[in-house]
Amino acid sequence: MSLTLLSGVFRHDHHIPAKYTCDGEDTSPPLEWAGIPEGTRSLALVCDDPDAPGGTFHHWAVWDLPPETTFLEEGFSSPGAPGRFPEGTNDFGRPAYGGPCPPGGHGTHHYHFRLLALDVDHLDLPADATVTQVEEAARGHVLAETELVGHYEREG
Repeated sequence: MSLTLLSGVFRHDHHIPAKYTCDGEDTSPPLEWAGIPEGTRSLALVCDDPDAPGGTFHHWAVWDLPPETTFLEEGFSSPGAPGRFPEGTNDFGRPAYGGPCPPGGHGTHHYHFRLLALDVDHLDLPADATVTQVEEAARGHVLAETELVGHYEREG
């Protein structure tokens, strides 16, 4: 069984409901996964938008999840209410989930939620690490990776 990542509120390559964006409650969507490979010692989850006008925009990172973790519930992370695992400071400047919020009229943006199975118990990062730092620290430790892509667009 290969590593898989799903959400009960949007399917791969489909629309993310407004509730999970800056136009709604800006709270993290429910996510679940399966197929954790043998040897996994921790998990990390990141979310980026490569369609942002200034280059990739980093929306979320959570790391040091135990390998037996199989889901993050809806609202696990939201501004002002970070979850129970370390979370990277996103490009909004908050150490929590920051939902899709593309510029109005900029077209459809693609939000890449990536689950990383890692060969280390924890990433050696400061509490105020950025999403980019989480991605860089994880890079040399990835045993397996999977991705769930959601779309969001705002009217001009």
